[in-house]
Amino acid sequence: MNPWDFWTQSWFSGFDLYLRALQPVRGDRSGLPGAATARALEAPEWTTPNREVFNLASLRLRDFSRGESAASNVLIVAPFALHDAGLADIAPGHSLIEALLAQGCDRLFLVEWLSADLNTKLNTIDTQLASLNVAVDEIGPPIDLIGLCQGGWLSLVYAARFPWKVRRLVLVGAPVDTRDSNSVVFSRAVKQGVDAFIDEFIRQGDGLVLGRHTRNLWPGECDDISRAAKALEIALPLEREEDRRSVESFARWDRRLLDLPGPFYREVFTWLYHENRLAKGGFPALGKLIDLAGLRLPIYLLAGAQDCVTPPASAFSAAALVGASKSDIETALAPCGHHALIMGKRTLANEWPRIAAWLQK
Repeated sequence: MNPWDFWTQSWFSGFDLYLRALQPVRGDRSGLPGAATARALEAPEWTTPNREVFNLASLRLRDFSRGESAASNVLIVAPFALHDAGLADIAPGHSLIEALLAQGCDRLFLVEWLSADLNTKLNTIDTQLASLNVAVDEIGPPIDLIGLCQGGWLSLVYAARFPWKVRRLVLVGAPVDTRDSNSVVFSRAVKQGVDAFIDEFIRQGDGLVLGRHTRNLWPGECDDISRAAKALEIALPLEREEDRRSVESFARWDRRLLDLPGPFYREVFTWLYHENRLAKGGFPALGKLIDLAGLRLPIYLLAGAQDCVTPPASAFSAAALVGASKSDIETALAPCGHHALIMGKRTLANEWPRIAAWLQK
């Protein structure tokens, strides 16, 4: 399966799929430009107390810190994709924030990407990198970066662009080398003129790629409760009240969709997936082409053995691309799927204490 069905394979399954995705449900205004932003104003639900440090047009920086004595500042970079940053703090016992604080990462921050609107519809990867740079400077470099999924490749690009600002880097289910046995998908994309499909998505959203449309392209693995239970790593049937509340929290998060700027979406699709520039070279970042071979800081790679969104081969490929010594590269393969890397009860208990200890070296 392709490294990310959402960004790649599902796009090419046929023109009819596009037409269905672009058709709003009768009486449903969720496909209108800015609708996802309005939903986002309902706000992510936070399990852990925090404060807003500042707001930019594209991101909100949140501070979850519990003290000033930590060895370093840790910044979690959430994915800027379909859902909001609440995935890092979804429910008690299923919160990455909670797990890191419990393991002594007392200075802890989170980048919450904001849904695009008509004022930010022209944002690009450079825009997001510049906003992330403001957050890093506000916290005070060098920092430790934890990049989750789509926030992972962005964190890798940022670290390669500003290596003096990052002390250690953790990538969680992050696509890097996007080659795989299904590379024929990319050839088919060219033949089918996939740029035209993206153009239509952007046109329908008045410059935005609407969360409502991209959600329709996400492959349905199973029913919603089973999908939530898999992500949270809890048993079915739901017999405990706390498990039912966790599934309800997941369901509310799953309904909060983000709209993406059209140029940003096109660049991610083209540079990361279609042209595989992170692995092949030539990935532009704020006026320079980044060189992963020149990145020599310690790096920790976490992948899920059952992750069909970012297969382990793609997540672990960074180890061979960066210039860090073998002794500075750690890898871990968790027996779980994609979302469970971040919110799975078993994975948080088994994998993240080791990562927290590694960050405190």
